[in-house]
Parts: sequence; structure tokens; C-alpha cells
Amino acid sequence: MDDRKLSVLRAIVTDYVDSQEPVGSKALVERHNLGVSPATVRNDMAVLEEEGYIAQPHTSAGRIPTDKGYRLFVDRLSAVKPLSAAERRAITSFLSGAEDLDDVVARTVRLLAQLTRQVAMVQYPSPDRHHIASVELVSLTADRVMLILVTSIGQVDQRVLELGEHDPSVLADIRARLLTAVVGNTPERARLSLARLLGELPETQEAPARICIASLIDLLEGQTTTKVVVGGVPNLTRFGPDFTSALPPLLEALEEQVVLMRLLGDVASPEDIHVRIGEENPISQLRQTSVVSTGYGTSATTPGDRFATLGVVGPTRMDYPATIASVRAIARYVSRFLDDEMR
Repeated sequence: MDDRKLSVLRAIVTDYVDSQEPVGSKALVERHNLGVSPATVRNDMAVLEEEGYIAQPHTSAGRIPTDKGYRLFVDRLSAVKPLSAAERRAITSFLSGAEDLDDVVARTVRLLAQLTRQVAMVQYPSPDRHHIASVELVSLTADRVMLILVTSIGQVDQRVLELGEHDPSVLADIRARLLTAVVGNTPERARLSLARLLGELPETQEAPARICIASLIDLLEGQTTTKVVVGGVPNLTRFGPDFTSALPPLLEALEEQVVLMRLLGDVASPEDIHVRIGEENPISQLRQTSVVSTGYGTSATTPGDRFATLGVVGPTRMDYPATIASVRAIARYVSRFLDDEMR
């Protein structure tokens, strides 16, 4: 495709995203400095339509981009719309108050939905990408103890245990055994190590230690599968009547964790922005939508290796330059935040 036709396609995509109305040649000449006559633009539009990049929704209407047209537009993006200084400050301040991993994920989902005005999706870091940092046993009362599990990415889980009357020295020894078994291991390896520990307990510690080990294994089981958190679903109501028919199947798909994992599963690295448009989506319910996703976080053991992915889903008629910029920026801020927490 020559530069002029590509400029016409860019103008059609830009105007259609802004107006949600089919775009005509006269409007293109008036709004964009194309440097050619309306007749030339009409000829270019005819070629673009013949090649499947734009379509006419009904007789006497202007043209709208097709999935093929959006794909060419995204592939030929020469620049991504930069975030404003206010948006960058908002990201920094919004994430800086996060207390733990759950808070980071919740804040990231809200922020991504607000900035892009799409449906935001954030995957929890994959359990095989982090390890157990610490285990604590804190005596609360004469017969109650709090078990605290801390991971290398700042996730904290806790549970109150009924141990009965316990000796502080016995509790300290149990904690030391737990630390030896799990610290530095992934959740899966930690569970296997704890299972072996059950057969090595001295008789004087067996009863309270078994309670602690069973509870710790239970906490670790909750970390052996990853999940995706979704936010900003009400944003879907702003896209007009032409998107209404896509809403029921899309909302149904967003309820399924397996679907969400497939949507976010193609990102190869934290630097990779993956855009899947319309029919490119593997989920039939999402054939009228686009997904923009990227990786976030870096591995402590393998620099550049991603922990998880985040992204947005919305209609194919989305502002791709701005959406890509927001997804990329938030992923980088979250990566830096997690890297700081891991040091």
C-alpha cells in the first residue's frame, strides 16, 4: 500500500473512533491535511474497500474500517500517543500506596480501566515465577497462634490456628523447621518439602507441628493456580447501540477464568505489546472486540522473564495509540513497583 492510501486509512480509523459514524471523503478532506482532492480520496477509498480494508455499512453511507483495516493501522503505527504528565503522575501516586500484592492488582485493574475506558484484566503473577520468602508463627493467646506466609513478590497470607497451650521454645523450633522446608522454594516445591517434613517430626512437636504444616500447605495450595482479575465492565455500556449485540456473549466470556487466561496468553515478554483484533480472537464471543495486552514484572532469577500479563478488551473501534500507551505505561510502573518490593 502506498503512503497516500495509508494516510486515508489512518484518517478513516481516527475519525470513526472519534465519531462512531461512517466517514465520507468530503469529511476526510476537511479534517485532515491529505493534500489531494475529494475525488482522489474517493478513488483511494474505492481501492481500500476493494482490498477489504474498509466497508460501507449501508448504501449512501460513508466507510468504516474492517478488522483487516484496523490490523494494518496497528501494524503501521509510527508512534504511540504519549501519556500526559498528569496521567504519569496519577499512575505513580495511585500505585505508590499499595500495601501488598492483592492491593497492587486491585489498584492496577482500577487504574487501567479508568485510563483506557475499556475492560481491564490483570493476571496474578504465575506461582512458578516466585518463591516463599518467610513464614512466621506469632503467639496471640495461650492457645492461639497466627501463621503468616510471605512470598517474594509481597503477597501475604495469614491464618489463626488453635494449637492449645503451647511452649514458646517449641513454637520457635517448629518455625525454624518450616523455614528450612519452604524458604526459597516455589509454592509447589514448598508443599512437597512440607509433606516430607511430616515424617520427620519429633514426638514432642508432632501435634502442634502437624496443625501448622496442614494449614501452611492449605495456604500454598491457594497459590499454585493463577487467576485474572477484571475491572471496568460498566465501560462497555458507552460504546453505543452497534455494540449492544456483542455485550451478552462478551459478559459471559469475562466470567470464565479459562477464557481470560487464553486472552492474555500470547504475550512473549514484558516489552511485547500484543494486539488481537476481531476475528483474530480465539474466543467466538469476542469476535467483535479487540484485546491489547503485555507482560509485567521481571523474574528475580531470569532477568526479562515475565511474571504475568495485563491488558484491556473493548470494541474493535478503540483508540489503539492511546490504549497501547496506557497498557504499556501501567505495565512498566507495576514492574518497577514489584521489582522494588522484591529487593
